[in-house]
Amino acid sequence: MYGLIDCNAFYCSCQRAFEPSLKHKPVVVLSNNDGCAIARTREAKDLGIKMGDAWHLLKNTPKLVDVAWYSSNYALYADMSRRVYEVLLGHVPRVEAYSIDEMFLDLGGLHGNMEHRCEQIRASVEQITKIPTCVGWGPTKAIAKLANYIAKDRPELEGLCDLSDQALRHRYYRNLPVSEVWGIGRRLVPRLEAAGIRTIQQFVDADETLVRKLMMITGVRLQAELRGESCMALSEIVEQRKGMTCSRSFGQPVTDYDDMRAAITAFTSRAAEKLRAEKLDTAHIAVFIQTNPHKRQDGWYAPQVSITCEPTNDTFALVAHATRLLKVMWKNGYRYAKAGVSFNDLAPTNRQNTLFATGNERTQQATKAMDAVNQRFGKGTMSLLSAGLQNKWTPRQSMLSQRYTTNINEIMEARTF
Repeated sequence: MYGLIDCNAFYCSCQRAFEPSLKHKPVVVLSNNDGCAIARTREAKDLGIKMGDAWHLLKNTPKLVDVAWYSSNYALYADMSRRVYEVLLGHVPRVEAYSIDEMFLDLGGLHGNMEHRCEQIRASVEQITKIPTCVGWGPTKAIAKLANYIAKDRPELEGLCDLSDQALRHRYYRNLPVSEVWGIGRRLVPRLEAAGIRTIQQFVDADETLVRKLMMITGVRLQAELRGESCMALSEIVEQRKGMTCSRSFGQPVTDYDDMRAAITAFTSRAAEKLRAEKLDTAHIAVFIQTNPHKRQDGWYAPQVSITCEPTNDTFALVAHATRLLKVMWKNGYRYAKAGVSFNDLAPTNRQNTLFATGNERTQQATKAMDAVNQRFGKGTMSLLSAGLQNKWTPRQSMLSQRYTTNINEIMEARTF
């Protein structure tokens, strides 16, 4: 038996967890640079705010005067996700983090009434983390995912949906479109509909040869999952990354080379720190810069340059590569709106790469010291001087909340009288 627990309007719920006065008010979290809505509470949806709506077009709307707008606070959201994960481990033997706000649960072998157990899990998560959730469960992961969708979509179920019964599943299958199946995206839906497959029940009943033709082996496995045959086990080991990117849209256009070099240095340093944390090296680095695609009148320029290098996670070596690539493609006279660094060809660190592989022990010791200082005193406490002391390129975050759980200087204060 598998379950899927999904945090409701997760980013908004994280903000509400530390501001109880927002409990019944509309809350919206915005994308980088306070651009557009990426998370909305039910109250905000009822006001007509849609996913992707631009904040600068909505902020002065009279009917939205009571909406609480927030800049993205990813440090807070990641830590709250970790806390939800830890609460779940206290109730079930295994948990698989599917995304920052969704986690699969191993419910097999649990004693007692399953609905009662899942309600206990929901209550525990909300009591400890203050994050409301919905839970769906069934004999396979695909069914659990569908059950979770139904639990969120139908308020009368009060956040719980049990699809362990085959007869009940088929009643839902007959009425739900195939697009609601986990793994069937927008591109596949027209192909399935052209083949006469519009509902989940039609997909389940379809000839396996047809499904294989339309969706390859992935579709066959998904069909089996929906029939109640488990084909996707719970994963306890996180797959190794294949690539890593650190990029930002700037709060204001960057026109000076030194400012851009500072941004590229900061992005490379942050990505290199992540590599070391995951014990990985990179053998390929790419750097890109671009102007604003919505202001072509200012000139459009979006180059990307990459090189293959000796596998490393050394900040100093990677920054040297990145700044060299930046120098190759930099052109004066443009107003740059975004930049980033990508690492590819990732592999476990400390492996034998080439016969003549070299390494700088001094810089390796320096990066270890930087990591230790930043881990103890907070991200960015120690950085390369070339990253700049006053960053003009940082994103706009005019409505950023405190990092209540990851920064000691921003922790909540309680007073008694």
